[in-house]
Amino acid sequence: MTKLTGGEAAVTSLLRQGIDTLFCLPGVQNDWFYNAIYDFGQSIKVIQTRHEQGAAYMALGYAMATGEVGLCSVVPGPGLLNATAALSTAYAVNAKVFCLTGQIPSRDIGRGYGVLHEINNQLEILRSLTKWADRANSVVEIPEKINQAFFQLHSGRPRPVGLEIPMDVLQERAPVELLDPDDDYFDPPIDEDRIDEAAELLGRAVNPMIVTGSGAIDSGEQIKQLAECLQAPVVSYRTGAGVLDERHSLSLFHPAAKKIWDRVDVVIGIGSNMRTQMRSWIKFHKPKIIRVDVDPLTHKIFAQPPDIEITGRCGIILPVLLNKLAKHNIKRQPREEEFREVKSAWFKDASILEPQISYLNVIREELGEDGIFVDELTQVGFASQIVFPVYKPRTFISAGYQGTLGYGFPTALGVKLARPDVPVISVTGDGGFMFGAQELATGVQQKIPLIVILFNNNQYGNIQQMQKNYYDGRIIASDLHNPDFIKFAESFGAQAMRASTADEMRSAIQEGMKAPVPTVIEVPVGDMISVDRFRSQ
Repeated sequence: MTKLTGGEAAVTSLLRQGIDTLFCLPGVQNDWFYNAIYDFGQSIKVIQTRHEQGAAYMALGYAMATGEVGLCSVVPGPGLLNATAALSTAYAVNAKVFCLTGQIPSRDIGRGYGVLHEINNQLEILRSLTKWADRANSVVEIPEKINQAFFQLHSGRPRPVGLEIPMDVLQERAPVELLDPDDDYFDPPIDEDRIDEAAELLGRAVNPMIVTGSGAIDSGEQIKQLAECLQAPVVSYRTGAGVLDERHSLSLFHPAAKKIWDRVDVVIGIGSNMRTQMRSWIKFHKPKIIRVDVDPLTHKIFAQPPDIEITGRCGIILPVLLNKLAKHNIKRQPREEEFREVKSAWFKDASILEPQISYLNVIREELGEDGIFVDELTQVGFASQIVFPVYKPRTFISAGYQGTLGYGFPTALGVKLARPDVPVISVTGDGGFMFGAQELATGVQQKIPLIVILFNNNQYGNIQQMQKNYYDGRIIASDLHNPDFIKFAESFGAQAMRASTADEMRSAIQEGMKAPVPTVIEVPVGDMISVDRFRSQ
């Protein structure tokens, strides 16, 4: 038993879990936590941000780029509330974000005294945005609660967790039993009979299809083996992009797959809830459905249940499935030419998305083999989700179904900090960029050489486009007054350039990759062709 403050117990427990980076904004309720971090020297790299949303988004980017835990620390009340958009995004994209929040003194919780940063039912708010959340009510509880947080992060479906520690508990000193990390994380038991049923159904299928989501993001090699055994197309969208290299003959963009859906006799969803297929495509054609997912609730969320449901982690289930498939699989002819024609037809349809495609082609070429692309809710970002070739897992970062405007730039800072070895490019619009533009200060202070391509049309472009197209031109609250973005970025010490064409943007990207600080490339644009016509696909 070692006598420690609550802050020391928390920092020691985090270090034992392998945490070496913290995204944060300090405050009085967390002072004893930061005192402990200071006393531990350089054991944890501290990235202080200019807003709590920035801290939580950077933790999100760190987690999505690595598959590891992204840790953020904020003060209670308004600090936690500022971080909630990022927590909701982490929940949507199945990211391992750990939010460590302060709390008012224990004796005052729930009494309504009006203590600094007090809000009603903070823990319930945190629980509504996370997979698991709890409070450490004493110093001795802190190691166990932190171990439980990591158990939840690594067991079953990965989603954010939260832990609040009252300020008096962080200051209190008491004998503490420090715990070793619990590496015995939970995985659902394997149902061999269900897997055998799935192998038999897939083995007999004439036109199978594989749909992958974020649950399959670390199972790319096994997905490739399965696709080649079945000669089945692999369809990914947003959070599943890169599971199979888009250059592979069996990889199909989401809208391209819609064109062959009516011929599919068996579809297997791997780490994906297949939302579009289950809510839209199935109305026109219903194949046999197999689902593989670590979360049993995913099998139940749509009215149409799967014919075979397999609960388990993809990395555990797929080797068993591949082994069983060998004895059931029919002889198959290569379908490379067939899918080449499907891809060609899709790119012909999508060619109307200009200038988005020209910009995205340049970004793809300049990122190289390993570079990471971070999208946003802007027309170039929307187009990227259906035309941008992704070569490797965790190299296409998206907000998924949450669609969190403004998430992209601060999230990309966390991505670049996690992966300093590869180029990272964030695309954004002028509306979304201004949600977190102050984090340029963080990027410069921490010397984060991120490239931000800012497409500026002086409006909330998607909103205004819908107002024009669907509401008889009733334009309201969507025109914007912007700063001079070049002077704005330079005032922080960032590098800034303006590019009027795709070729000029290429030169600016190449220049940006030499800089030791963030580079903002402003690209003035007008209205772009909307991707809405492809959304149902």
